[in-house]
Amino acid sequence: MNKLNSLFHKKHHNLCSVFFTAGFPKLMDAEIIIKSLERSGVDFLEVGLPYSDPLADGPTIQHSSSVALNNGINLDIIFNQLEALKESIKIPLVLMGYLNQVIKYGEAKFCEKCKNCGIETVIIPDLPMIEYETHYQQLFANYGISNVFLITPQTSEERIRKIDKITNAFIYVVASSSITGAKGEISSQQIAYFKRIQKMNLKSTLIAGFGISNKTTFNTACNYVNGAIIGSAFINFLQKNGTETISKFVKKIIE
Repeated sequence: MNKLNSLFHKKHHNLCSVFFTAGFPKLMDAEIIIKSLERSGVDFLEVGLPYSDPLADGPTIQHSSSVALNNGINLDIIFNQLEALKESIKIPLVLMGYLNQVIKYGEAKFCEKCKNCGIETVIIPDLPMIEYETHYQQLFANYGISNVFLITPQTSEERIRKIDKITNAFIYVVASSSITGAKGEISSQQIAYFKRIQKMNLKSTLIAGFGISNKTTFNTACNYVNGAIIGSAFINFLQKNGTETISKFVKKIIE
C-alpha cells in the first residue's frame, strides 16, 4: 500500500491538501514549504510543475509558474529537491503537471525520477482517457505510479463511474467548471453538484479543488467529499508573506 492510500485508510474525513508551485517564490523554497506544511498538519501535498501554458490554472498559479520559470526552475531541479527530501518527509507528495512536460522530458525518465523521489501519484489534467488506457496505465503501473483523474459538474455519470473503476489513488472533484482560483464561497449550484456525486456512492476517495480558499469553503466541501485542496489562496499567501509564517495560513484552515 502506497503512502497516500495508507493515509486514506487511516483518515477518511477532512483531509487537507495544499498545492504549491515548485520554484516559487524562490528557486529553492520547496524544502522549507514542504517541511512547514507537514509540521502544520497538512495531510498531503500537491507539488505543481511550472509550465508555460497551464491550461487548468488561473491567473494566480499562472503567475507563480512564470516566476518559478524566471527563477530558473526545471524538472531536473525539482526532482533533485524532492529526492533530497525523500528520507526526511513522511507526508505523501503528489505531482501535478501537464502531458507535454512528461513527453518532452521523456516518459520513462519522468517515471523513473518519480520513483527515485518516492512520488507515487501524479495529476495530469490534459491526459486523455484513451491515452491513459492504451499507454500510460501500464507505464505508470511499471513504476508504481497512480494517476488522478478530474471530474467536473459537466462530467457524465458514465465517465465518472468509469474513472471510479480505474482509480487507485483519489478522484479530483473540480468544484467548478472554471480554471483554478480562490472564489470566496461555495455556491448552491456547487453544493448540488457535490450532493449528486455523494449520492453515487463511489468507491474512491474524493478530494475537491478549485475555489477552496478558506476555512468556510474547506469545511463546506468536506461535508460532501473526503477532503479538499487549497491552491491559489496559498500561492497568494506566499506572494504576500513569504515562507516564514506558513503555519498561520494552515491554522486558519484546519483549526
